[in-house]
Amino acid sequence: MSAAELTALLAFCTAMSFSPGPNTTLSTAIAANHGLRRTLRFCVAVPLGWVLLMIACGLGVGALVTGVPTLRIAIQWAGAAYLVWMAWKLSGSGRLGEADVSRLDVGFAQGIGLQFVNIKAWLLALTLSAGWVVNAAGQPADNPGERLAIICLVVPLFAFTSNFLYALAGSLLRGWLSRGKRLLWFNRVLALVLLATAVWMVLA
Repeated sequence: MSAAELTALLAFCTAMSFSPGPNTTLSTAIAANHGLRRTLRFCVAVPLGWVLLMIACGLGVGALVTGVPTLRIAIQWAGAAYLVWMAWKLSGSGRLGEADVSRLDVGFAQGIGLQFVNIKAWLLALTLSAGWVVNAAGQPADNPGERLAIICLVVPLFAFTSNFLYALAGSLLRGWLSRGKRLLWFNRVLALVLLATAVWMVLA
């Protein structure tokens, strides 16, 4: 991978990782409700899940998804349904810690699984697979294994950093959110973001 390609990869990862999405929204919500420490497992699960998704794309699953419209639509709707469910759980949480189990429960395994129904994660994986691992003719690029390894090191670093920073922002707001109904309305705003993301996933 040339220096120009690596620079383009870093720029692309920055734009995709730090822009709002399902992962960053949930990181903020979990941290705001439960603190930064509780959110770390989700922050670790996101990059791990994405690496598994990227490896699957590199092994041909990505071509299957793009080649079978029914499968792609199923992923879109499954992801959208999950986000709507999470939005509903989040929208009713009005006290710190209330979302613990009965409302906002996003564990390590769920964080990994979310990547496989996250259209933004799929777009990132498919774009990198087609642009960096495979050449314009659809054939493996030079040193595809090395390229895949670099991607699987760089992207998770960006994914963890972005989710950690969003979680940090959420945790820093805990004191302010604990007063009155601020947390309830904060959660409802984030729930609306999840709903908007679900609509985007269906229409993408």
